[in-house]
Amino acid sequence: MPQLDVKTVTTLVAEATSAPSMHNAQPWSFRFVTDEGVLLLRADLERAMHRTDPGHRALHIGCGAALFNLRVAAAHAGITAEVRLLPEPADPLLLAAVRLGGSAAPETDGDDLARLHPAIGQRHTGRYPFEEKDIPEDVRAALQAAAAREGAELLFPGAWHIESLLELVRDAESRDALDPSGMEDLRRWTRLGPEADVATDGVPEYAFGPRRRDGKAPLRDFAGRRPVADRGTTAFEQHPHLALLSTRGDTLADWLVAGQALERVLLEATLAGLATSLTSHPLETPDLRLLARDPVSGRGHVQMVLRVGYGPQGPATPRRPVREVLDIA
Repeated sequence: MPQLDVKTVTTLVAEATSAPSMHNAQPWSFRFVTDEGVLLLRADLERAMHRTDPGHRALHIGCGAALFNLRVAAAHAGITAEVRLLPEPADPLLLAAVRLGGSAAPETDGDDLARLHPAIGQRHTGRYPFEEKDIPEDVRAALQAAAAREGAELLFPGAWHIESLLELVRDAESRDALDPSGMEDLRRWTRLGPEADVATDGVPEYAFGPRRRDGKAPLRDFAGRRPVADRGTTAFEQHPHLALLSTRGDTLADWLVAGQALERVLLEATLAGLATSLTSHPLETPDLRLLARDPVSGRGHVQMVLRVGYGPQGPATPRRPVREVLDIA
């Protein structure tokens, strides 16, 4: 088993932090307790979306995605990883404790986790048009199985439900237009002009993708009314493939489960040659989020809306240096 030296732990955390998070805020921090071989994952509330995510649901989902990447990286390195979620009830910002290289048996699907490792570096949010091409049933089934292995459910809604979801996205966009304060978080976490070239977090302008001239793909316009040079406009798909990720409950632990399931689905999709993007826009207000669930077949609580299809992977978005997110004691 590899020695848990500083270089090894740094590599694991670097791969963990490749995970997606709302507006790429990267709302996590890690502390490695050397004597115990335990890596602690904490929420960083200074990176929370106080306007659009006041309950920190999206924050927990992002941290859960980072936790899943950590599990994949550990499996790839041949290191056991024993995970405890929310180990200290009196410390709600401590989201997980991961004992690395202990005597516990490795994860039962360790080989499958290691198989996903190449996708960590390949997965990027695709804010470009996808092809008008169906996703094969076996690929859909593999994505649904990926979510189920993490205790979540992935539903591919029918045509009428997709139209309903798109209406919810438009409703959320209209609310933002009527209440400019709703754009506070977006403005805080977007990087324009020279700032984009040196950013270590947020969404830089080169990752915005083109403006939508036509089509129904649900994409948040990170530029808003601000000008972005050489961005251009183009037509997106008229029949986007959407999927809803849901959990049975809606607690802090469920949000961490959702984040791990989300990242497992995204990595599986990447290996299958799919591009992906996420939208939480219709889930950021309680009334719209309730309407996102399929009233006929939907169960549980919708945690994320995924757009999947065949198209270009977007550019990599920046990440903070590991030294800023990892403390070794």
